[in-house]
Amino acid sequence: MEPRWKGKAAKAKAFADPMSKIVLELQSSLVRSEAQALLAGCSALLAVESEQNDLLNRACFGRLIVTTEKEKQWFQLSMEEAFYLCHSLKCLKINVGEDNCPKNDEELWEYMKSKKEKFPLFYKAYSHLRNKNWVVRSGSQYGVDFVAYCHHPSLVHSQYAVLVLSGDDVDDANHRLREWSDIHCTIRLCGSVAKTLLVLYINKNDQGTVSPSCLEGYAVQERTIMRWSPQQCREDQAAVENGIK
Repeated sequence: MEPRWKGKAAKAKAFADPMSKIVLELQSSLVRSEAQALLAGCSALLAVESEQNDLLNRACFGRLIVTTEKEKQWFQLSMEEAFYLCHSLKCLKINVGEDNCPKNDEELWEYMKSKKEKFPLFYKAYSHLRNKNWVVRSGSQYGVDFVAYCHHPSLVHSQYAVLVLSGDDVDDANHRLREWSDIHCTIRLCGSVAKTLLVLYINKNDQGTVSPSCLEGYAVQERTIMRWSPQQCREDQAAVENGIK
């Protein structure tokens, strides 16, 4: 599926300012400022100034929280976003609890698993896509785990609706696609919003979930599932035959 750009100039803007470059700028800025976020519940709150506000928006991390505070702006990060900035990019420190002291990766890992049982699988899927420079957002409005954009959502529509499933366990990560009716409904929904269903199977390979170091042994299998269109197939076949003739 080709990207569906929002406007004639959107593609040129995306190529002129690639997501990989934006994320590097954000990483550098957060490291310089020794940024710290406060983890509360299932999200992290990060106070930033104007420069980082712009970079977080451009890199599509978190969501701006509207407050009356003028000097700083607050962003709400999901657990996957917060751990990615902390563990993968090494540019954010995260505090948990009343002691207001940064926690190490192992402590954060245990906290996030306690809040979200399947966090290791979802984080592996999130980081897998982010490492490929995809923008990853929540897919709850479409009944999936994530949606993936090839660039900023202001420039392009999301291409993939993403489901995260376990490749090892008998039960999948979110009890989806276990029945044909579920597969049929999910594919029809994706088709109605012009997205391709991308299923990420996360194989732990007997690594367990003891610490974040286990992630290195996880493997990700990608599968795209699309609705079969007999009419489209006939048109494609006719085009091939005409080309041969």
